[in-house]
Amino acid sequence: MPRGSSRPVAWPGRVLSRPFFERPSTTVAPQLLNKILARADGRAGRIVEVEAYVGSIDPAAHTYRGKTPRNATMFGPAGHMYVYFTYGMHWCCNCVCATGEGVLIRALEPLHGLDLMHEARPSGTRERDLCRGPARLTQAMGIAGAQNGIDLVRARDGFTIVDDGTAPPDALLGGPRIGIRVGVDFPWRWSVPDNRYVSGRMATASP
Repeated sequence: MPRGSSRPVAWPGRVLSRPFFERPSTTVAPQLLNKILARADGRAGRIVEVEAYVGSIDPAAHTYRGKTPRNATMFGPAGHMYVYFTYGMHWCCNCVCATGEGVLIRALEPLHGLDLMHEARPSGTRERDLCRGPARLTQAMGIAGAQNGIDLVRARDGFTIVDDGTAPPDALLGGPRIGIRVGVDFPWRWSVPDNRYVSGRMATASP
């Protein structure tokens, strides 16, 4: 498909359904591991690191104090993409789950379209660093403010998440979220064990 196509994403596997996302983010997050974030232009990466954000009980969540123009997407239908700008320079993308809850996609293992990812990232970027971290992966995948609110389930806005049959890990690594100043004690960060594309070391193991 041409770059920027608005036609449905053509990627082998089953597009994740609305009910998959209509659950607590702490349930959805570990089950997103090993799913594939795909773009219509051929770029795709396996999700290897995620963090859950849990609305009104989570001071690190954008929705902690209720609905605002910035976070309105998080109060809409599940299965949409919530994209926000941070530190005045980076975009980050999330999957909307139960009302006011979401999952931050922290890292991808690049699978396809690496030439386009390299074009989108600074010259000389190693393959390992193309999508290792939430800001890097949005840059590599071409995700920015225009993607805020797109529907990942209908897959008509150039992006979707699919299950290609690769199950989440049996033994999950879990631990505190990183890059935040509040809510640091919640163990809501998970990654694929020993995956070289994970953005930061996992502190503890959970069954």
